[in-house]
Amino acid sequence: MVAIAVTRSIWIDSEELVESYTRASGPGGQHVNTTDSAVMLRFDVANSPNLPEPVKLRLAKIAGSRITRDGILVLRSEGTRSQLTNRQEVRERLFEMIREAMIVPKTRRKTKPTKGSQIRRVEGKVRRSVIKQGRGKVRE
Repeated sequence: MVAIAVTRSIWIDSEELVESYTRASGPGGQHVNTTDSAVMLRFDVANSPNLPEPVKLRLAKIAGSRITRDGILVLRSEGTRSQLTNRQEVRERLFEMIREAMIVPKTRRKTKPTKGSQIRRVEGKVRRSVIKQGRGKVRE
């Protein structure tokens, strides 16, 4: 068991990451037909003991359709011909998603418009109304 540091406070056991290797799609010649260079990483977000509950919820929201109903995050990388490079790339994407989920969004507080801004808004509407009225048919 090797612990991988994602942030200062979050460490993930390497046993939590399940990697499988498949053949990458697309062109590549004879080499691509014999090597499993594409990497599919599965990470059980719902049952991970190292992630706090709020982070799990935000991570599930960030992941969108890449997370299953069971709470398993599935990421795939087949960008390069190297299995090692694809493996590093897919792990870094997972860690970046977890770092993004660590950020607590600021709560929006409703503000009331000032009296001056309300007056300026109404005056602007009146000015625009006068301009538009001037476009009508000319009456004699």
